[in-house]
Amino acid sequence: MSKDAPSLPDVEAILARVPYAAFLGVRAEAHGDELTLILPFKKPLIGNPALPALHGGAVGAFMELTAFAQLSVVARLTRLPKTIDITIDYLRSGKPVETFARARMVRVGRRVANVHVEAWQNERAAPIAALHGNFLLAEKA
Repeated sequence: MSKDAPSLPDVEAILARVPYAAFLGVRAEAHGDELTLILPFKKPLIGNPALPALHGGAVGAFMELTAFAQLSVVARLTRLPKTIDITIDYLRSGKPVETFARARMVRVGRRVANVHVEAWQNERAAPIAALHGNFLLAEKA
């Protein structure tokens, strides 16, 4: 693993600091230097029972958590970053199955970071949503 490779205990500690992460049931997997967050399906996450489809707020919160976790590991933050703004593109309905997300750091400066997150279900090439966000970095360790 490289020096920037995420450590699961570090990521679990980051997720533990966000109260809604436990409600969503988010967990993390690290493979090499890639961090993937996983949102298991639970009935309370359904927003439209007629389809059924995941609630957009649950998907958005999950992607924001993914950005927090990846950014905290990459920038070695002692506190969670603060969201400046985010834009979410909902690309297709989220089915009642497990959902995955990965974040890509577009730019990490001294004070502000720009992050892109994609969430998918069965195929990574067919994302259900994408987040583009700017985050204010807390002090470094």
